[in-house]
Amino acid sequence: MSNITTVNKPRAVERVIAGQAVMDGAGVKINRVLTQQLQRRLDPFLMLDNFASDKPNDYIAGFPEHPHRGFETVSYMITGRMRHKDSAGNEGLLTSGGVQWMTAGSGVIHSEMPEQEEGVMEGFQLWLNLPARDKMRTPWYRDFDSTEIPRYTTDAGVKVQVIAGASHGVTGAVQRELTEPLYLDIDLPAGTSFEQPLPEGHNAFLYTFRGEVQVDGKAVPALRMAIFANTPGSNGVRIEAPQGGRVILVAGQPLNEPIAQYGPFVMNTQAEVFQAVQDFREGKFGETAAQ
Repeated sequence: MSNITTVNKPRAVERVIAGQAVMDGAGVKINRVLTQQLQRRLDPFLMLDNFASDKPNDYIAGFPEHPHRGFETVSYMITGRMRHKDSAGNEGLLTSGGVQWMTAGSGVIHSEMPEQEEGVMEGFQLWLNLPARDKMRTPWYRDFDSTEIPRYTTDAGVKVQVIAGASHGVTGAVQRELTEPLYLDIDLPAGTSFEQPLPEGHNAFLYTFRGEVQVDGKAVPALRMAIFANTPGSNGVRIEAPQGGRVILVAGQPLNEPIAQYGPFVMNTQAEVFQAVQDFREGKFGETAAQ
């Protein structure tokens, strides 16, 4: 990424979205912000879930064993403790400020279970599509502790954590070639603003989870997602926080490939989805991951 940090033609907001209240796993209450209807618009991203509760009954049942094939999951824990186990023999504890990045590839079965019985659990899970050439690659997994997430503070006092991609010369924890994901956690004190250069062809959105921010004169309050317009000639986004706010900013290069999804399987054709279901039923998931 170049060191140009000035955004002279920022993107506008195309629309602001509230998300849907859903139950997932064994009964975890979630705000599903990026739904299946938005997958083409926000390619290469398939889903974004936000969970936040201080009521144990909302999260304690967790996500027992379930399969994935054909994409990557990025779990970012703001507050809480979640134990990951998978069919490749990986095990890790996701704690406050940490990130778990899992490439399901050809197939993995995993569980994500809370390791707390009280208090607040808050975080995100983002699904990032894999290009057709990589959908059957060997699964991969890594936990990043909070201290392993690169971060910086701007002169104005804006605190930025760089989970993926690069921002203002700081390289994030994870890089991906084709999708080129950018994933930032941006904490803006009252009266500050933040600019992030972006290629105009990349799809981008932000989600406010503290306070309220403004983009191009539009308010984006807490628990809302703003989809950025792909404005011709734009070179990035500008976020302002008159009263203070905290957001995640996500962007990536679209794959422009067919999307065939059946639950936790995301492939390019229905035939590949049927094969994924059959392979899972025949116990073939996780074999390559253990090599």
